[in-house]
Amino acid sequence: IGGGVQLGITVLFVILLSSVGFLSPARRGSLMNAMLVIYMLSGIVAGYVSSRLYKAFKGRLWQLCTVITALLFPGIAFCLFLFFNIILWFMHSAASAPFLDVIIVAAMWCCVSIPLVFLGAYFGYKEESIEFPTVTSTIARAIPPPQPLLHPTVGMLVAGIVPFAAAYVELFFIMTSLWMDQYYYVFGFTLIVYLILVITCAEVTVLLVYYQLCAENHRWWWFSFFAPGSTALYTFLYSMFWFKSLEASRMLMTYLLYFGYMALICSAILLVTGTVGSLTSLWF
Repeated sequence: IGGGVQLGITVLFVILLSSVGFLSPARRGSLMNAMLVIYMLSGIVAGYVSSRLYKAFKGRLWQLCTVITALLFPGIAFCLFLFFNIILWFMHSAASAPFLDVIIVAAMWCCVSIPLVFLGAYFGYKEESIEFPTVTSTIARAIPPPQPLLHPTVGMLVAGIVPFAAAYVELFFIMTSLWMDQYYYVFGFTLIVYLILVITCAEVTVLLVYYQLCAENHRWWWFSFFAPGSTALYTFLYSMFWFKSLEASRMLMTYLLYFGYMALICSAILLVTGTVGSLTSLWF
């Protein structure tokens, strides 16, 4: 959830700065540089949120929680980027990043982002634990067999349709800009769609969690994460159909690059939407 908060803050600020004209795709690299800097600096918020929640649920392995928050998603993203960059370099492709830029990104991650996550976690663990309004029993109640429509798996699969439908049109233009090398300037509309996506995820998750609680299913934590997170599944399925319109080459590297980076983007969507659903359900 800490990683989802970090990604959500990064996306919000990048879209906000682009919508007011501070960042422009016409200036080569400005969007990527801003995204990296904001992501690194928001690591302190990620550490704080993850530590507060972990302490509220009485977790004991707080060092492991902080390390996972700092390393899991950015580590996977960096390793995937490094793997593709090495292959592109051996193929003498112009799309490969210079070695110095890779070293700079790694240094920013190790020397800025990770220490900020640990600093945020330190402040989070120093705070008082979150108090819940009711006393929870330590003995778990038996969960009755749910009706077919109230099964948690069905709720997880269906919940992502509504947020995906809210962002479907904008997703087409973003994919076109991302993979067809076209400039994208409609960031004001993107900001509205992003806020609609967040609000839709929150409302749908609260509604489904309420129905699960009415069905006496008290295990709502992972359900509230994966129910809105299924938006990422529909995004990846859409990217598979959209790939046909790309008319890309038949090289294996083309498929690896496209589906590898789309899987990474969908993982980020899973973290952001799942975090929105989980925090909203906890507040509810």
